[in-house]
Parts: sequence; structure tokens; C-alpha cells
Amino acid sequence: MREASFVSKNKEKWQLFDDVLSNKKQVSPDQLSDLYIEVTDDLSYAKTFYPASNTEAYLNSIASTAHIKIYKTKKEGKNRFVQFFLKEFPLEFYQHQKQLLIAFVVFGFFTLVGAFSASKDADFVRLIMGDAYVNMTLENIENGDPMAVYKKANETEMFIGITINNIRVAMYAFVFGIIFSVGTLYIMMQNGIMLGSFLYFFYDKGLFWESSRTIWIHGTIEISVIVIAGCAGLVLGNGLLFPKTYSRLESFKKSIKAGLKIMVSTIPFFIVAGFLEGFVTRHTEMPDWLAIFIILLSLASIIFYYIIYPIQLTKKNAK
Repeated sequence: MREASFVSKNKEKWQLFDDVLSNKKQVSPDQLSDLYIEVTDDLSYAKTFYPASNTEAYLNSIASTAHIKIYKTKKEGKNRFVQFFLKEFPLEFYQHQKQLLIAFVVFGFFTLVGAFSASKDADFVRLIMGDAYVNMTLENIENGDPMAVYKKANETEMFIGITINNIRVAMYAFVFGIIFSVGTLYIMMQNGIMLGSFLYFFYDKGLFWESSRTIWIHGTIEISVIVIAGCAGLVLGNGLLFPKTYSRLESFKKSIKAGLKIMVSTIPFFIVAGFLEGFVTRHTEMPDWLAIFIILLSLASIIFYYIIYPIQLTKKNAK
């Protein structure tokens, strides 16, 4: 290839890399890594075919600058954890908004299916929730305390048990994405139907408001983060289904890394949801305004961190 053609073919990529190094633009860590590899490959090519040329000198300059920056900032210290949540993850998650929407739509659709099925078949709730849970709840309703299930276990034990169980469900939603995303969609369907039938059960007993103001104290974050884990599963599955310009194996490796980052981001939220269910939900005597405040604050936190903030940060870094 003639040097002029080589330069023309790659100059936009080199310019982008140069802009990132000079802090004029920002890209996700994965994209930066890809650019660095491609530029160093181009440098090797230039050294072979265009030795002592301006092209080689330019590529050597930006590759050297990148090398220095990488090793200069290698000592990441305490800020690495903070930077992941405040900058690295939101920038990368912006690319996965489509998968988040799909997970949400599938979950929402099957929640409606669960509620509709429960309204048409009185035994459907027992099929989904189990006879033991339904009988216990009916007994609690008769005793005048429909939400007593949240008061029986010790707070700390409940907090730990619920948190571990929620993370387990989320991991299923993520890992099952390896079955070309179908496994993740199945987990979304399963949990959506369960939620829909659960809500209809209390609606049918005339307890929709009382149950909702109690359940959604912890359920707002719990359900939202399971949907986000579904997004991670779809990212994993899409890496296998749509490798784009990468080999299928390389695409799969990248999708595992991206999916795991999404899962790591959910851990603090699962801890908060477990804490709320173990220590707060049991206080069914709390005033409605306080329950509504917790629910709205939880919902706002999820929407801001996973939707609004990634968009804002991406637009800011694109300037």
C-alpha cells in the first residue's frame, strides 16, 4: 500500500487517539484500549514499509505519549473504585441503553401476563408462588397483618439472606445470557410473571395499596436491578450473536468484560435493597408519605444512575 493511501485510510483514527491523549475528547476504556492496539500495529507497519518517514515519526510520537501516560497513571490507589462508579462505568453503560430497554420491556410485558393469568385462573398464583406461601399469606390476612411475612425473621439474617438471594437471581439473568440471550429472556419472563401474579393476588384481596406501599419500599431497587442484570445478560449474549468486526471469541471476551462491569455496578444497589427489606419494610406502621418518599427516591436513583447520568456524561465528554 502506498504511504498516502495508508495515511488517508487511518488518519481519522490517529486523530481521535491524539485528541484523547491531549484530553480534547474522551472515550470508554475499552475503546481507548482498542485504539492503542491499532495505533501500535500501524506503527509497526509504518516501520516496516515506510522507515524514517513522517508517518512513522508521527505514530511513534503518539504511541510514546500513550505509553508514558499509561505507566504514569498506573498507580491508581483509592480513586480507582470511585472513578469506576462515577466515570468509567457510566460512560461505557451508555452503549448498552438498547439492551436495558429490551430487558425492561420483556420484564414489563410478562408482569402483565402474570397479572392477567392470575385474574383468569384462581389457581395460577398457587402454581407460581407455591401453596405454602399463599396459605401463609391468607392466614396473615385473616389475622389482620397481610405483610407479616416481612416481620418474622431477624433483621440481620433477613438482610443477608435476601441480599444473597437477589444477587443469585441477578447472576442467573447474566450468566444465562450465554445461551444466545434466550436464557436471560427466560429469567426476565419467569420473574415478570411471578411479580404480576403476586401483585394481582393482593389486588384481588382488596389490598393492592397496602401491599404496594410496603413491597415497593425494597422492591423498587430489587426489581430494577434484576432488569439491569438482564441487560448484562443481553450484552453477553449479543457478543456471541453479533461479533461485528471481531472474531466471535474476541467479541465474546469483550462482552463478558462489559457484562461483568454492569454486574459489579449493581452490588451497592442490591445491598441497599436487602437492607431496606430486612430493616425497613417490616415497619408497616410507617406513614404513607415516608413509604412513598423511599419508593420515589429509590426509583429516581436508579433512573438517574443508569439512564440520565450516562447520557449527561457522554454528551459532556463529546464536547
